[in-house]
Amino acid sequence: MAPRADLFRPQGAPAPTGMTRPAPLLGILLKVLSTLAFFAMITLLKIAAETVPIGQIVFARNFFGLFPVLAMVAFRRELVLAFKPVNKMGHLWRAIVGLTAMIFSFTSFDLLPLPDATAIGFASPLMVVVFAYFLLGEPVRIYRWSAVLVGFAGILVILSPHLGDEAFDQTSTIGAISGTLGAAFAALAMIFVRKLCETERTSTIVIWFSGCASVLSLLTLPLGWLMPGQAWVLPDAHTAMLLVLIGLSGGVGQILLTQSYRFADASTIAPFDYVNMIWAIAVGWFLFTEVPEPAVLIGSVIVIAAGVFVIYREHRLGLDRTKVRRASTPSKS
Repeated sequence: MAPRADLFRPQGAPAPTGMTRPAPLLGILLKVLSTLAFFAMITLLKIAAETVPIGQIVFARNFFGLFPVLAMVAFRRELVLAFKPVNKMGHLWRAIVGLTAMIFSFTSFDLLPLPDATAIGFASPLMVVVFAYFLLGEPVRIYRWSAVLVGFAGILVILSPHLGDEAFDQTSTIGAISGTLGAAFAALAMIFVRKLCETERTSTIVIWFSGCASVLSLLTLPLGWLMPGQAWVLPDAHTAMLLVLIGLSGGVGQILLTQSYRFADASTIAPFDYVNMIWAIAVGWFLFTEVPEPAVLIGSVIVIAAGVFVIYREHRLGLDRTKVRRASTPSKS
């Protein structure tokens, strides 16, 4: 299949990659710390969602999360350059797709137990392989196709407790569908980021996403007129602090994630995404008395095994995802 990069690629010269140095253990430590920061954000999100609509939480995540990122970029003396994008429309489309992924993902975390929503999100790296084949013309051979199919089978196992014979509008069913859509849009956002990485700095991609997503999330403000349950609220001091902390923890997580890829390549760092399942089970058990069903655990093992195999094959084939992962904002973050 012929590449279709012209759908995404602007005119301009490749951006500089920035300074890196090999220190795998430090990279892994930063990656694990980023998962802790992101899961702190998700825990606060789940608490805030009891009284605050998802649209308002998404705004807080992006707006307040922008400040730590700006501080990091300023510290690296890249602030001026970060506001000089080559492909403005590419950033806008990436923000639209990424924001959609965030809305669906946050809805899933609100409606489902933490382990279930986390496990469904593991479908995203598998979907990236599919989108890369159809949208970018990237060759995918039998080994990765087999892993993707096995991984999707695991996702069906995870979804099975939520897609039974009960009414379609059941909360868990809506949460499961939202999680699946969130994973799909997050994978599509990764494709946009891959193309942006050809011409844009990592700092430019991260800042423009947070800024554009903050503005676009304001569009959820009028939803209260049509959907009373989604009306933005005037938060009290406690709720306001939750919203600020959601943004700050997400921003700090983004910094730690970005820095981790300065010290180790993607094939070393990426498998540690699955540490999120440990945090999901622990936090779900201790804070929300959530006990994952056997189907969720079995499906998670299948999906994680498939995901690790895909990462291994991409490493063997020399497909470096480092730039993409540094510049990506995971849907859950």
